[in-house]
This record gives sequence, structure tokens and C-alpha cells, in this order.
Amino acid sequence: MRIGLLTEGGYPYVGGDAGLWCDRLVRGLAQHEFDVYALSRGRQQEDAGRVPLPPQVDRVRTAPLWRAEGDGVAYGRRARRRFTEYYGELVEALSGGPGAASGTGPAQQADRFGNALYGLAELARDEGGLVGALRSDTALRTLERACRAPGAPRTAREARVADLLTVTAHLERALRPLSLDWYGADGLGAADLCHATAGGTAALPGLLARHLCDVPLLVTEYGVQLRSHYLALGPDAAAPAVRALLAAFHGLLAAEVYRRATLLTPGNAHARRWQERCGAERARIRTVHPGMDASPFTEVGESPDRADPHTLVWVGRVEPAKDLVSLLHAFAEVRKEEPKARLRIVGTPVGPEGEAYLGHCRVLAAQLFPDEAEGVHAVGDNPVSFEEIGGPEVPALPDAYAGAAVVVLSSVVEGFPNTLVEAMFSGRATVSTDVGAVVEVIGGTGLVVPPRNPRALAEACVALMRDPERRERLGAAARARALELFTVEQNIEAFDGIYLEIVSHCPVRRVVLDEDGDPLPFAAPAETHVPVHWTGPMARERVREASGRPPGDPVRATSGAVSEGTL
Repeated sequence: MRIGLLTEGGYPYVGGDAGLWCDRLVRGLAQHEFDVYALSRGRQQEDAGRVPLPPQVDRVRTAPLWRAEGDGVAYGRRARRRFTEYYGELVEALSGGPGAASGTGPAQQADRFGNALYGLAELARDEGGLVGALRSDTALRTLERACRAPGAPRTAREARVADLLTVTAHLERALRPLSLDWYGADGLGAADLCHATAGGTAALPGLLARHLCDVPLLVTEYGVQLRSHYLALGPDAAAPAVRALLAAFHGLLAAEVYRRATLLTPGNAHARRWQERCGAERARIRTVHPGMDASPFTEVGESPDRADPHTLVWVGRVEPAKDLVSLLHAFAEVRKEEPKARLRIVGTPVGPEGEAYLGHCRVLAAQLFPDEAEGVHAVGDNPVSFEEIGGPEVPALPDAYAGAAVVVLSSVVEGFPNTLVEAMFSGRATVSTDVGAVVEVIGGTGLVVPPRNPRALAEACVALMRDPERRERLGAAARARALELFTVEQNIEAFDGIYLEIVSHCPVRRVVLDEDGDPLPFAAPAETHVPVHWTGPMARERVREASGRPPGDPVRATSGAVSEGTL
């Protein structure tokens, strides 16, 4: 089948989110054809280049969200009236104005938002673009009327001109996918299935393909986009009116994605709960854990005797959410009970904030653990070391886990804990904080403590350090669990089954023929197949009759090398 893979800020570029996962998925499903539709976030990402693409990727089309270019479309009177109507309905849904308040609940508000969104998409298709209209004074005045209208919340009514300009610019950027030319018979309209690799803006082209072309939509979320937007709109990030309006937009967009998607595949129970709270039906949700490559950790996982019984190891990105401060205070308690204990912090800081946080942690470690020496003539040594992967102490990632008696995760915020799975692949016992999907991942194969509780973290570490048999038992159980649930193979197998499930339940929109003029497998759902030979016009007409498709010329399958259309 032909899959339209929708990405934002990731695959097929070298850097970005979900790039490695998408590459493994595409390579693992070589029996299908993929067209990649990528929304890029910046010039630096595009200049970094792309990963090598396998032959099953037939085409790549990119659209930059970071570039502010006009479409040169001038609307006539009727088009301007349509834009004002649809855009006004959309911003009324955001501001809670009289139009939004006329309904009886969130369902009516979601309907208004969806109708306005699809109306704008149809207008963009008919007129050739929407960018200029979204940047116009008409858009700004329409937003201002909605915020000043009677019945609008106080936060919206107090919006200043600068706030309205900020919101208008954000909406223009978020709605740029509506103006793309991806939705015809030579684009997403030719796909058997759209697979969005994230929610929010990344799924917006899939929503439009479903509305305009009736293409089924699969949405995978390994990180909840709505939650990320809420966190980014903190008190210090924007004015209250901006936060309220943008939070409403992203909330309604997420609800529309969850409502219209054929299936949703969250990566863990944490993401699943977010989807259900935003209105997703449980019957349309399938949890598919991220797939990780277990092969680099095979040697370490099969050699538990390489571990140093006195060493705790932390691995990850150095940033405040990882709460290394609590870990250092917990280790101070561990040293009181186990004087020979050592702590290795292996990781790379993320951005300027991460660099500053790493410096703070180094200072704290020096204060908590002054250099120790066995005698007056010996050189002191600090029991806490800060290391990076690729350095002399840790040449490769598996080496970080090889010497660990216990692997520690001290985060206060966590999505899917990749480093925890790597420790499980390595057969190491773990102590983790109860955040994100940690409990779901670890099951009963490790110790879990409350976040921001150094004493509980220390007690769990000491308990495992003093019981080598328990450590070995938990490590073996963790490795077996990870190999069963979190490998690349299980991830690919799950999505292959989901692709077939979706296509088998969707109506036939066309008959696709191969080079010999015979219908391709899976171009039609299984229930439409009839017991006839797949040759001749009469057989093809029977397929149309069985599927309910009106007579017409079949679509011939496309093939060829990778091509690119950059918008």
C-alpha cells in the first residue's frame, strides 16, 4: 500500500524529533511504498541534510514552517467575505465569544472550530492560498472583534494590541499547512493511508486529506504535543491573553485530530490518558511502545559480572527536568551508608540552560563531596564524576551501563524513558522516580520512588547495593521484559498490522493497477475481492461493483526514484 508519512521537524532530516524511529519504521516495512511530507522548522535543520533514504521512499515533499513568504493571492469580494466568516468562527471558538457561547457545551465548540478549519482549507484550495489573508488587517480586526465581544472571557477582553498581533502571527504560522498543494490526486489524495508521526500541526495535513480526499488518518504520539504547548506557554513566556488564546487553539486542534483520526497510537499509558481526556474514543486507541535497537546492549546484558558493585550510574541529557540536584543529595545519604559508593553522571547538556545547570551540579558536587584522600600524601578523589559518551571513560553508550551496579533515573518530568529501557536491555537493576511512563515501562523489574525525594531515592539505592542476588534477579527480569516489549521488531510488526487493519475497514476510493494492468494487493479492502480472474475490463468492473465505486478509469500505480517538491 502507499503510505503518506507526515512529519514535523524530524524525518527525513538528520536532526530533529522522531527521526530515528521513522527511519526504522520505513526500512522495516519494505513491502509498502512511502511518500514523505515533511514540515521543517528552520534553515539550520534543512542545511544539515537528510538521512539516506531506502528505495521504498518514492517521494519527499517539504514545506518550511519557519519561512515567512507571501503567496501573492489577492482575494475578491466574495473570497474576502468567506474568509471573514470562517476566520471569525474560528477565533470566536478560541475566545469564547458569543458565537462559541451559543452552543451547549464543548462538543458544539469543537464542531464550530472544525467547520471553520475545513472552511478555511476549502477557501485556500479554491483561491490558491491563505497566507496573505491570515496576515491581513482583516484577520487582526476579526480577532479583536471576537475578543471584545460581549460574553467573551475577561482574559480575552483585556488583550492588548501587541497581544492580538502575537496571536495572529502564531495562528498564521500554525495554519500554513492549509495553503499547501499536497491534497490533490498527485499528493496525499493518492495515499491509501496518512500516518502522522505527531499530533498538532504535524497531523493537520492528514486532517485535510481525510476531509478533502477521504484518506484514513493514523496519528502516533510518543510525546504529547498539547502538553508541550501548555508547558511552553508558562507565566513568563507570554501575556495572559496570549496564553489563553493559544492554549484554546492547540486544545481544540488536538481534540479535532483525536476526533477525526481513524486510529490513535500513543506510545505509553501517559500519552493515552491525555488523548482520552481530550475526547478520544477508547475503541480507536492502540498503545504501541517505541521500538529501540537492543543489539548494541547484547554483550553488556549477557555479562552482569562486569558491573562494579559500588557504582551508581545516571545516563541522559543534562537539563533541570532530570533533577540531578536531588540525585546528588540522595548520593550524599548513600555515602553515609556505603562509604565506597561512587556516582557516575554520563550525559551531555542541552542548550545554554543545560550548560548552566551542569555547572551548578558540578559546584554542588564539589561542595557535598570534597576531594577525599586515604592519607596526607595521597591525591584526593571525588566520588562523583561527570562524563560524556565518546570520551575516554565512556567510548560508547553501552559502556556507560556496563560498570553500573544500579542505574538511577531521578527525573521530575519524563515522557517515555529511553535511558531506562537501555538499562533494561543491559540487564541492570534500576531505581527510578514515578514520573511519565516509568511505572508502565519498568513493570515489577525495578524499584520506583516518588520524585523530589532524595531520602527515598537513597534508601532504594542502598537496598540494591547491599543485595547482589536481588540486583541480578531484577536485572535479568528487566532485560527479558525489554526484549519482549520495546524492540524495533515489535514496533514494526505492530504498525504493519495496524496499517492492514485500517485499510481493510476503509471504503475503496479507487482501483490501482500495476504495470500489467492487474489490481494491486491492498489497493482495495479484503471484503471487496470477488472469486474471478484479475484480468480484463469485466473483472475490474466487478471490483467496482463490489466496492460501490462508480465506474471510471482506474489509477495506474506510480514508480520511480525519489523526487522533491519544496514549497
